Amino acid sequence: MTQLSHILYTMAQWVLGHKISTQSVTGNYDLVICETPPHTPGPPHHFHHTYHEVFLVTEGEMEFLVDGKPMIVKKGESVNLSPEMLHTFSNNSDNPCAWVNLHSPTGFLKFINDFGIPETDEDAFAKSVDPKVIGQVLETAAKYDMQISL
Repeated sequence: MTQLSHILYTMAQWVLGHKISTQSVTGNYDLVICETPPHTPGPPHHFHHTYHEVFLVTEGEMEFLVDGKPMIVKKGESVNLSPEMLHTFSNNSDNPCAWVNLHSPTGFLKFINDFGIPETDEDAFAKSVDPKVIGQVLETAAKYDMQISL
């Protein structure tokens, strides 16, 4: 039987309206577990030069726009994105959704940690979608390999 060498629990952070819990992994990828309230928009349309990205919906549904094509992704379904694929996502439904997100190679957690508002902060959700925060994201996104396309 394989034993886990350690399990790390992380505090969730609100990032652009999404509750994100980072996970410790040993591989060359970043793993986060996320929850999105109903009627929550996603990040601006963007692509990554180097990151491969996977979204797996574990509860509810999410709407994606990938290279101009809309799609509804439901519980148990996933979206696999190669570098340079223009995308965004949102929860336009009346119910919350939960999802798992992977970025490979590792490195995108810096964006999450730099813009995350600890869930224990008062009004953390509202702070995460404050227009000043959105402006900072737009100004600095490229340094996180998040190429914004407005």
